[in-house]
Amino acid sequence: MKSDSTAQRGRNPRGQGGRLREEIVAAAIELLDTLGDDQALSMRAVAREIGSAATSVYLHFADRDALVLAALERYHGDLVRAIDAAEAASDDPVDKLRARTRVLGAWAYRHPGLYKVLHESTLNQRAEMPFKRQLTERTTAAIQRCMDAGLAPEDDAPSVTLDLRAAVHGAVSMRLNQPDQPWPPLEDQIERFLIKLVGVAPAR
Repeated sequence: MKSDSTAQRGRNPRGQGGRLREEIVAAAIELLDTLGDDQALSMRAVAREIGSAATSVYLHFADRDALVLAALERYHGDLVRAIDAAEAASDDPVDKLRARTRVLGAWAYRHPGLYKVLHESTLNQRAEMPFKRQLTERTTAAIQRCMDAGLAPEDDAPSVTLDLRAAVHGAVSMRLNQPDQPWPPLEDQIERFLIKLVGVAPAR
C-alpha cells in the first residue's frame, strides 16, 4: 500500500481518465480481498492506495456500492477466464466439468476476502449482480454436455447446477469461516459432489 504521505496525482492527460478508473478498480479489488467486507471499504482508502484525491474516485464512481460492484465484476470476470482456461485443457466433458469446479474452489482460497464480499456481503441483498449468471450458465452448459454424451444421467441441468453450486459454495464458505475444523481435502469433496449430484463416474 502507498503511504498517506504519497503526493496526490496530477490531472490525467486527455484520454487517460479510463486508465485512472482501471487503477481505482484494481486498488478496490486489493483492499476488498484484504478486508473481506465491503462495508469496511472507504473511497478515501482507495484514493490513498493510488495516490490520488478522493474527489478523483467520485468522478468515476458515484458511491461505494458502485465501486464495489465494478471491482466484483472485474474479479468475477478473472475467475470465469481462469475456469475457462482450465476447462479448455481437456476434451472429455466430465474432465472439463471437474476442472472448472476445482478451479472455483481453489480460486476462493486464493481470494478469500473477495469471495466473501461476492457471496456473503450485505451488498448481495441490496444490488443486482447480473454478471454472476455467466458462471452459472457455463456450468449448466458443462453439465448438459456430460448428459448429452451419456456420461451423466439425463436430468434437468439447471437444477443439477444449482445443487452442485450450493454444495461447492457451502464447502468453501465453511472452510473460510471455520478454518480450524478438520476438513477433508476440498478436491476430494468436490469429486464426491460430482459423483453424487451430477452422476458422473469417479476420476480414473
